[in-house]
Amino acid sequence: MTLSTDFERVSVALENAFTISRDTQTHAENVIVRITDDGGMTGIGGAAPAPHYGDTPETVEAVLPDLLAVVEEVGDPHALAEIETRMAETVRGNPAARTAVSIALHDLAARRLGVPLHRLWGIDPEAAPRTSYTIGLDTADRVREKTEAAVEAGYPILKIKLGTDRDRELIEAVRSAAPEATIRVDANEAWSPSETVRKSEWLAEYGVEFIEQPVPAENVEGLRVAYERSALPIAADESCVTLPDIPRIADRCDIANLKLMKTGGIREARRMIAAARAHGLEVMLGCMIETNASIAAAAQLAPLVDYADLDGSLLLASDPFTGPDLTGGDVRLEADANGTGVRESEE
Repeated sequence: MTLSTDFERVSVALENAFTISRDTQTHAENVIVRITDDGGMTGIGGAAPAPHYGDTPETVEAVLPDLLAVVEEVGDPHALAEIETRMAETVRGNPAARTAVSIALHDLAARRLGVPLHRLWGIDPEAAPRTSYTIGLDTADRVREKTEAAVEAGYPILKIKLGTDRDRELIEAVRSAAPEATIRVDANEAWSPSETVRKSEWLAEYGVEFIEQPVPAENVEGLRVAYERSALPIAADESCVTLPDIPRIADRCDIANLKLMKTGGIREARRMIAAARAHGLEVMLGCMIETNASIAAAAQLAPLVDYADLDGSLLLASDPFTGPDLTGGDVRLEADANGTGVRESEE
């Protein structure tokens, strides 16, 4: 079999500027990978590089030629274990680039077999949890407006970015605009352990479900303190990047937040889900701000986890790709959408 490969960089505007405790984003810079077999069938994958983890669009573009050379040399999209092993040997780090290739390979392999990826794995598409919809940092008035819009659009689970000296004001704005919504908060490493404990008490009064990554990732003992003393469950995100992190956080949090862009590939993500389960952790599947070139693949994994935060494509002003329908938060995996379900948008 002969495989041909190519990639391109796309810049997609966000519907609203997206601010967390450490930066603001107005555009998503993604790199799209396509792998085509000798019958003309194409698999699509996407990289959403995060500088926080050492990835940039430039580094992704720099290493993709070497990664895609491995794909072309092996020449078989079904040889997933061999290709992902050889990619990891060829390029150290750069998980977003390896993930993009992994997604495109899985998409192509499932398309060639004429089945959705979730069916290839034998998992129940009806088991996927609803995804949350994220409200970034802003003024209290804008947060209230964004919350009202999300509720009107039918999203019952909201994730609120915190990490300011106005955190209580922001939560009050959200809860007043969405009295029935499930609320999760994400501090993106902005709090100290004692601040986490203190804030968890009043966050619990507002009916918050859990707190995501309250303390800096390098403060492993601080994460333990937060976990042991918090009035709410703790999810680890920046503290949970690769498979070896799972046993390190197992006694420091309740929930492991996995993201394809951190793991380096779909096979590794599935191993991390299994490892987290073995260590007694619940699992959340998150994302960066991504097009459906990668969100579609994450959606296929959703039935394996407890919580989903897969709104990356929902935050875009427009998406050059379509994928599984996530409007209203439901993850709808169609039985006749082969591969990951990603398609080029017709617009």
